Amino acid sequence: MISIKNIFFVAVGSFFVSLAAVVFLNPNSIITGGGVGIAQLFYALFPYFTLGTWIAIVSIPLVILGMVYFGKNFVVKTLLSIVLISAFTDLLKEVLNVSAATHDTILASIFGGLLVGLGVGLVMLGKSSTGGTTILAEVIERKTHYKTSQIILVIDGLIMCASVFVYGDIEKALFSIVGVYVTSRVVDILLSGKPAQKAVTIVTNKVSKLSEHILDELGEHGTILDGLNLNQKDPKTLILVIVDITKLQHLRKIIKRYDPNAFLVVQEASELYGREY
Repeated sequence: MISIKNIFFVAVGSFFVSLAAVVFLNPNSIITGGGVGIAQLFYALFPYFTLGTWIAIVSIPLVILGMVYFGKNFVVKTLLSIVLISAFTDLLKEVLNVSAATHDTILASIFGGLLVGLGVGLVMLGKSSTGGTTILAEVIERKTHYKTSQIILVIDGLIMCASVFVYGDIEKALFSIVGVYVTSRVVDILLSGKPAQKAVTIVTNKVSKLSEHILDELGEHGTILDGLNLNQKDPKTLILVIVDITKLQHLRKIIKRYDPNAFLVVQEASELYGREY
């Protein structure tokens, strides 16, 4: 059963995907990834159907494929987003005749990618899916040793390459890649939060001194880990600490001041759950 909150997320997300296609992407021959991107190519080649209709034509066979492998519950949620994206696209383009927001290719690729990412992210927050090539990728993953993300990357790459022949413009294809990258970043931020914190691993021989000053000057708690190097003879001690990105430079200064020979690894900490000890 889909809740009202989830339906709202799916509806708003679907609208943003449609808006991106109508006002940024399609008028400027910029292609997005997935089923919508394939629909854009078919619409450019065979404009006998509307763009929204092509989105449905491309997506429905993939949804049927998804029903075979993932069950009816998956289909119901995915079908909702596909129907809404298709309907919103034709409403904006064919009924309301909404014109392009810009004809600048750079702006179209960036803001089109941003809107698509916002839309896809909201649909996923609504516990649904935009379907399309994601379904195909998940099926292929079951049959092969490749990951879904790798398969989607290949499919999107093929879509970008195909757009060169359809539109006869390699520059548009390159800007399409920019748009797809923006989309992926926006989806990541929506689903996992802004990476405002860093996971810092410090390999040091001055654990006590560094731990004391990190706690006193930054007020951050961390974990001390004991281990061995690869020859399993020499002991190594690590400090693992999660710090706000605004405190990262201060942490570096503390380490440089009290142990200039310390080894430092800084990583994104985009998803943090539970209580910190």
